[in-house]
Amino acid sequence: MSNDLSRAETLSLSVFSIACLAVLANTFQGNGEPLIASLAFSGIAFSFTYSLIRWLAQTFIGAGLKGRDMSKLRKPELPETMGAVCAVVYLLTLITFIPFPFYQDIVAATSGGGNRDVIVERQPSLADGRVLHRFPHSKLASYLSALLSLQSVVILGIADDLFDIRWRHKLFIPAFAAIPMLVVYFVDYGVTNVVVPVQLEPYLGTLLDLGWIYYAYMACVAIFCPNSINILAGINGIEVSQSIVIAVLLLLNDILSLYTAPASPSPHPATDPHLFSIYLLLPFIGVSTALWWHNWYPAKVFVGDTYCYFAGMVFAIVGILGHFSKTLLLTFIPQIINFLYSSPQLFRVMPCPRHRLPHFNSRTGLLEPSMTEWQHPPNRVVTGALKLLASLPVPLVAIRENDKGAITQSSNLTLLNLWLVWFGPMKEDRLAVGITGAQMVVGIMGLFVRHKLALLVFRQDNRR
Repeated sequence: MSNDLSRAETLSLSVFSIACLAVLANTFQGNGEPLIASLAFSGIAFSFTYSLIRWLAQTFIGAGLKGRDMSKLRKPELPETMGAVCAVVYLLTLITFIPFPFYQDIVAATSGGGNRDVIVERQPSLADGRVLHRFPHSKLASYLSALLSLQSVVILGIADDLFDIRWRHKLFIPAFAAIPMLVVYFVDYGVTNVVVPVQLEPYLGTLLDLGWIYYAYMACVAIFCPNSINILAGINGIEVSQSIVIAVLLLLNDILSLYTAPASPSPHPATDPHLFSIYLLLPFIGVSTALWWHNWYPAKVFVGDTYCYFAGMVFAIVGILGHFSKTLLLTFIPQIINFLYSSPQLFRVMPCPRHRLPHFNSRTGLLEPSMTEWQHPPNRVVTGALKLLASLPVPLVAIRENDKGAITQSSNLTLLNLWLVWFGPMKEDRLAVGITGAQMVVGIMGLFVRHKLALLVFRQDNRR
């Protein structure tokens, strides 16, 4: 991959960036138009990320941040940890964007703002002449806590890429990064009630207060989202592709949640949380698309663990601070399935090699299910379970036996290997397309259940 942009790329990115800057400048003519500004910032972030990946690729290789693509015949050496570039541009974009969601509040709070109604009544304890404007400090605190959590997880992700932290140590990294977000949630929102399904109301009432259990649940979401993307990896483009699909699905959920009937005189009660989600998702899609451009098959760069942590934390933040963490999990169904399917290896019931990516057959150029070696035959329970799973009409594992019928090898338990067990050997890009397509289809079905079938379980939907 060339370090320099081609003339066509330079021209295209320059024109695109200038157009985005013009749109951004035009937003100041009205009320700030934060949604339009966010779109413009997303376009600029795409251009910067695309350019920086090209310019910094050889620098990363020179610094030792490199790896070999094991699913290629010649196993080329590629720059690694390029997700850090993506994350840094994203953070700078969010920081620069801060004035736009609060444009009207900032203008109203300055002399000459022309909006005398946006004030808080004077309190008796205040000195005469002081007037306090209703600046949305809680919204700003949520935004800044999101930034702090993202910065923390990016730093920890880079540390993981540099020092190759063990799984048992890095599993809880996102939980530490989520502390600022959870503290702000506790101070400014603090709701730990969950709506009880209609069928359980006679036993539990309409609302159930989970107390500290709800915070433990949110911490688990913050741990699960980054790590679940990290374990569904191993082929070109899959980490970024699944992240873009999840971001698009969450953006669609925001649009559906913000939709109100034409006859409704009042704004949607969840407007601010879903707008907050959109402000975080649009730039994420911008920087991720630029990274995807270089990471898709045949990959020119690797994303590194930093991107997985960063992407997962973005989703955890929009789900928790956007107050739709349960809907978030509906877009993570393939990741949940992959985690549950991988559990026997993750929890050492079965041998778990360090890398479980599919095996590349250099003779055919296709990917095949990778196998894990059993140094000693598994016990009767594990043997029976593996043979049962392998004999199902839709097999859930592939096994190899010796002459005595003892299992010597079994396929690694990842969704990528399972896909190859089902559909046979295939090219790397075809496997990535299949998994990404399944992510999209399952996610759309999840959103359909959320927005069309919710009233079968709950008394009211978020739009009624």
